[in-house]
Amino acid sequence: RELAAAGAAEGTVILSEEQLAGRGRLGRSWVSPAGGIWLSLILRPQLAPHKAQLITLLAAVAAVEATQKTTGLVPGIKWPNDLLLGGRKLAGILTEVSAEMERVNYLVLGIGLNANLSAEHFQGELADSATSLLLELGQSVCRVRWVQNFLTLFEQAYLATEEQGFASVLACWRRYSVTLGQDVIVSLGSRSVHGTALDIDEQGALLVKTVSGLETFLSGEVSLKDSREG
Repeated sequence: RELAAAGAAEGTVILSEEQLAGRGRLGRSWVSPAGGIWLSLILRPQLAPHKAQLITLLAAVAAVEATQKTTGLVPGIKWPNDLLLGGRKLAGILTEVSAEMERVNYLVLGIGLNANLSAEHFQGELADSATSLLLELGQSVCRVRWVQNFLTLFEQAYLATEEQGFASVLACWRRYSVTLGQDVIVSLGSRSVHGTALDIDEQGALLVKTVSGLETFLSGEVSLKDSREG
């Protein structure tokens, strides 16, 4: 964020072998030991601030496809920013935006992927909720190759959106989604909404059918009811 605010060029990539104060959504801590992929990317998209969520969705699609290309595994995407394998969290994406009323000044896209982490790294509640490529494959993966694949796929899709918009990104996101069509609980602070996740709209917001009608969520924490993908 400091580099972005100081004018670092779009496309600047920062990689960390380990993070001592990793951060996830809603100010939560993110366990980031050596062996994972901890990547931040500075972007300066020509987007209105309310469409910044679309970059998160684009990154999720690129991360799924990079994982498939590198390992053959195909994670699912849980709205808005988690990659899951076997119902357990493999990766998370955090997008932080500096914006004015009508334009984005810069955007820092952060990705944390549990690559070569062993079971010892997942203690307590993480033992049941998190996984890694190492655990899923039974062998370590080449992190450099994953990063190369991710950056290539992300750049191709990102540049394409400048002329073509996000329709193809949204279509890919829907294909990889483990949220759509599921019974969900969306939590917003002290409020929880139960319903069925129907779709995402052109801004990446989640559309949920509830007993009182259709509700739209630009943010929130989603749990998948009666499913291991929660």
